[in-house]
Amino acid sequence: MRPYRDADLLPLQETVAAWIAEVGRCGYDHIGELPHRIYENLRGRRPVGELVQVWEDGPGIVGLGISGRFGEAFDVFAAPALRGSAAEEQMLRVAAETTAGVSARAYVGTDVFDCDTARIALLERLGFARFRVWDDVRERPLGGALPEAAAPGFTVRSATVEDADGLAEARNASFGEDWTGALYRDEVMARPGYDPAREIVAVAPDGRIAAFTVYWVDGRNRIGHFEPVGTHSAFQRRGLARAVMVEAMARMAGAGIATVTVNHNADNEAARRLYESLGFTKKHETYGYRRAT
Repeated sequence: MRPYRDADLLPLQETVAAWIAEVGRCGYDHIGELPHRIYENLRGRRPVGELVQVWEDGPGIVGLGISGRFGEAFDVFAAPALRGSAAEEQMLRVAAETTAGVSARAYVGTDVFDCDTARIALLERLGFARFRVWDDVRERPLGGALPEAAAPGFTVRSATVEDADGLAEARNASFGEDWTGALYRDEVMARPGYDPAREIVAVAPDGRIAAFTVYWVDGRNRIGHFEPVGTHSAFQRRGLARAVMVEAMARMAGAGIATVTVNHNADNEAARRLYESLGFTKKHETYGYRRAT
């Protein structure tokens, strides 16, 4: 085990893509979730090397732990050959203990795919108990015609670094967060894995960013992914999130991506309606598991 370094991101994404190619997505989220969770979810907490651990066996990566997401949550990804083993159990112990050490909450938690019986058994062995359905995991094929979307009066385009202030404002107004333009540039745009060409924005006539999404691509498995998707509170219910997603899907389809996925909180009815209107169907749920610290 060693601390994560920025240079690890690309080999990590390649490794997880290879695991998905070998055994499928059950237990492995899209490789685009890695930079999102490592950099955005951990911003301002600690240097990522203190909260993200990489496990190696010789020259190869066999595990990743991300601790302290949202303060009390962690993730662990383990190689298919280690699933259900003592090695995976040790990865879970380290991530849970690291998270407990930085959390002010009375519990630590993680989520697990509904189909991942090996992980569920390990979590229960370690004293974790299921407490809720966490996310719906949805997907749709990109073959054939895409849904229609219109954003009259708005410009739909890729972001640029100069959009950092507007993106910070849009995220704050979408999710109740506390970004500044400087933070967004430093903690997202300047981090490994991010490409402003893949952040699609709808810009209002007054120049404000009204909606946004970042799409990620796994070329090996021909799977795309959305994370995040948001609409500024001043521009909701105008079809703008739909417009940026349709633009992103057209770009992914043109690049040979066959399937696109998106995760959302299972309680978020507005997200469910949007994604279903775009042809996404639920393939999995993730379950939240937690234990007292």
